Amino acid sequence: MAEFLYRVGRFCARRAGVVLASWLVILGLAVTGYFVARGELSPVVDIPGTETAKVSERLGERLPVAAGGNGKIVFRTPDGAQLTEAQRAGITALLKSTAELEGVGSTTDPFAIEKQIADRQAQVDDGLKQIADGRAQINDGQQQLNQAKSFWDSLSAADRAKVETQQATLIEKSKELEAQAAKLARGQQLLAMSAPIRTVSADGSTAVAQVQFEVPQLDVTPETKERVVEHVDAGLPGGVEVQYSNEITQGLPELVGVGEVVGLIIAAITLLVMLRTLIGAALPILTALAGVGIGVTASLALSGAVEMLSITPVLGVMLGLAVGIDYSLFILNRHRRQLLDGVDFQESIGLANGTSGNAVVFAGSTVLVALLALNVTGIPFLGLMGTVAAICVAVAVLLAVTLTPALLSLIGNRVLNRKAKAQSNAKVKPMSTGRAVTTVLVLLIALVAVAIPAMSMRLGLPDGSSEAQDSSQYQAFKTIEQKFGAGVNGSLVVVADLPAPVTGDDLIAEQVRIGTLLLAQNNVSAVAPIGASADNRTLGFQIIPQEGPTTAETEQLVHDLRGLSPVASSSGSSGSSSGDVVLGVAGSASGNIDISEKLADALPGYLGLVIGISLIIMILVFRSILVPVTATLGFILSLFATFGGVTAIFQWGWLGAVFGIHDPGPVLSFLPTILIGILFGLAMDYQLFLVSGMREAYAHGAPARLAVQQGVHAGRTVVTAAAIIMISVFGGFIFSNTAMIRSLGFGLAFGVLVDAFLVRMLLIPAVMHLLGSSAWWIPRWLDRILPNVDVEGAALERAHPAGAHHTAHAEPAEPALR
Repeated sequence: MAEFLYRVGRFCARRAGVVLASWLVILGLAVTGYFVARGELSPVVDIPGTETAKVSERLGERLPVAAGGNGKIVFRTPDGAQLTEAQRAGITALLKSTAELEGVGSTTDPFAIEKQIADRQAQVDDGLKQIADGRAQINDGQQQLNQAKSFWDSLSAADRAKVETQQATLIEKSKELEAQAAKLARGQQLLAMSAPIRTVSADGSTAVAQVQFEVPQLDVTPETKERVVEHVDAGLPGGVEVQYSNEITQGLPELVGVGEVVGLIIAAITLLVMLRTLIGAALPILTALAGVGIGVTASLALSGAVEMLSITPVLGVMLGLAVGIDYSLFILNRHRRQLLDGVDFQESIGLANGTSGNAVVFAGSTVLVALLALNVTGIPFLGLMGTVAAICVAVAVLLAVTLTPALLSLIGNRVLNRKAKAQSNAKVKPMSTGRAVTTVLVLLIALVAVAIPAMSMRLGLPDGSSEAQDSSQYQAFKTIEQKFGAGVNGSLVVVADLPAPVTGDDLIAEQVRIGTLLLAQNNVSAVAPIGASADNRTLGFQIIPQEGPTTAETEQLVHDLRGLSPVASSSGSSGSSSGDVVLGVAGSASGNIDISEKLADALPGYLGLVIGISLIIMILVFRSILVPVTATLGFILSLFATFGGVTAIFQWGWLGAVFGIHDPGPVLSFLPTILIGILFGLAMDYQLFLVSGMREAYAHGAPARLAVQQGVHAGRTVVTAAAIIMISVFGGFIFSNTAMIRSLGFGLAFGVLVDAFLVRMLLIPAVMHLLGSSAWWIPRWLDRILPNVDVEGAALERAHPAGAHHTAHAEPAEPALR
């Protein structure tokens, strides 16, 4: 591979114009494909086959009125005054016209619902009063009959018959009255169960309407949502403000914002400080931007054929920028050092591409494997995220080994500044054993301490509370929470499948029976029947939890409700037969819980796969047993420290003001899996770069402990620069307007910080010092069967003596770093 890349580098240097034009054409084709074939991105995380998905599908078949996607519209007065009659009438008319929009199935009028509930309560109250009056009349009649019966012996036969007839009539009326009373009692129970559910706040200042779409939530198009928002905004009555829930206004994240630009600027400054030439610093950034343009637009062209989560291209931008800059930097840096050592210009480009470029290809391949392995989790959107990110990394690798040599040829010696001079190996001494022991102990304690919060990590998906405080989604979420209760933001739907149809009074009785059972569960605030299927074998109930959608209490409630199934059938139901009532739980809160749990279940298997890959790669590269073990343990330490940092910031709310976390909540459910895949690749890069320098020094006869320090000394400058660039690029996404991107940006930036500066540059050298020469031990039988993986391109250097001078007198060849 090294020889092939050497030839590729020489060719690209000689045909720089052709290479540059070719990549411009590829960029043009990718952009054209994006505009021609792109589809809509989905802001909703979904996994087919979850329990919620199955229940929702059943609900759509049997109770369509409750199955379509929906969202909430909050109307309120800015000063908290009661909505006037004119404002109420205007809102009612507006909602009526909204229901006629294309894609909208129906809307609920909060004032009509409020009146219906009041009317029903009044009817029940009137009925109970009539029952009381009827009972009084029956009691009076019974007393009169009892008085007549006291003179029974003196009554004539005709009078006796009359008394008996009146008694029978009285008994019949009493039975009818008690039947009505029982029916009213059931109606009163249903009203009592649903009493906490309100559509107009107690102070009359706020009303919540629901928009029901014609299709499931995942299929609601952005155009339909925009039509609703534009229509409501245009027809809003005077003196009324409106806010929309996440389901209506959840927009797509920005691919590039102010934070990302700042990150790029910091990366550029880092390059400028390291290379001390403006044109040299610009080259890696240009190649990275080209790679992002090609990789992301090509990936987005796939969105017309497959359903793609909106955050997917953002992950491609993150990785494309970060690895694109670093990959190009390593080849450029190698070329500069060789020029300073007197290597011929064209030969230097070829050698840099064959050595550092070879390491770039190898390192990029490890990232591709880790990202593509996300498909093994069996979670479609996660596999697609990994595939898109892998495309961007692959493009970055191809650009690094083709476009970088071409651009180096075009800029010529301007890649060097006037004061640049060759570096010589400074004399280094091995660290003391006492220092190594102290370093290991201190870092282990620090990393374990940082990882402690990970023990309480809860996974979930963001809700309206995680949006920007000035956003409509956040204000709608908070208004509903304050005026109607936290649970209204996370309502659940329970579907009850009956063993036999029930009708009439038996239907109401069954609703009361099941509703009472549901209401008795912990953390349930209210239960309301929402209808029955056409065959009267499926009942639907709305459940309002006491807490919000992402709380542990609501998560437990979902499990408790599912644990009730099956429920024994009511023996009093007409047409009943043997069998049980089967309960299912659906709703957005339930769906998010199911998705988070499925992702959590896939996490250990994926982590095990990545650790296995790590060990195999390290054994192949370093031909050692202990080096791969220490590398993998270091990765695990940095990974869990990253989990701990993410948990402390985003779940516990530590330093929330710094990172814009105003409402802490669960950690993004797919974040740990993504972090494992990406940080694994980065960790292996840092390990390859630093430890390969140690291995080379040891192979050239340096004592094991001295070789450790020589490897660190040779690679620390580029590792530091590469890590700063990574942190800058990832860190720029921390201040995104989207909660998912903020946590992803922080996790990657913090993970690189921990792994590069604490684990790879401090902990691993200290451990390697303590291991001494035993670090390079490998069983002879294993050494014989392992292939020779020449990551550093040493064979190429031997074949091209022009590069030997550089290797011997400057720094060891470096493998690429991400």
